[in-house]
Amino acid sequence: MPHRAALTLPAMLIKFIIFASVGVIGTSAHYLLLYQLVESYAVNPVTASGYGAVAGMCVNYGLNYVLTFNSQQSHLRTFPKFALIAGIGFAVNMGLMTVLTAQLYYFYAQVLTTVLVLIWNFLGNSLWTFKMETQ
Repeated sequence: MPHRAALTLPAMLIKFIIFASVGVIGTSAHYLLLYQLVESYAVNPVTASGYGAVAGMCVNYGLNYVLTFNSQQSHLRTFPKFALIAGIGFAVNMGLMTVLTAQLYYFYAQVLTTVLVLIWNFLGNSLWTFKMETQ
C-alpha cells in the first residue's frame, strides 16, 4: 500500500468547512426533532436532545461518507468507527445539555453544545474514521 501524506492545514480547513456544511443538514434534523419533542410533547429537553442527536447521526453518516470524505472504504470498516465517534459525541452532548440547561434556555445550551460536539466529531472522523489523507 503506497504511503499517503497527511493533508495540509488549508486542505484540512476546506474539509472542515465541507464537514460543517454537510452537518447543517444533520443538525437541522437534530434541532427540529428537539424542538418538536419539547414544544409539542413536553419531553424533557435533555431526553429530546438525545433523540435529536441520533437522528442527526444517521443523516450525517451517509452525507459525510459520500460528500465530505468521498470514502472508498467499506461501510463495515467505517460505520462502527463513525458510530463510536458519534457515541462519544452523544455522551458529550447529553452531559453538556444536563449541565447547561440548569443555567441556560435549552436552545442556547444546545447551540453551545453543538459547537463543541462539531469539533470533536470532525477531529475524530477525519483523523480516525476516514483518515484525512491525500489521494
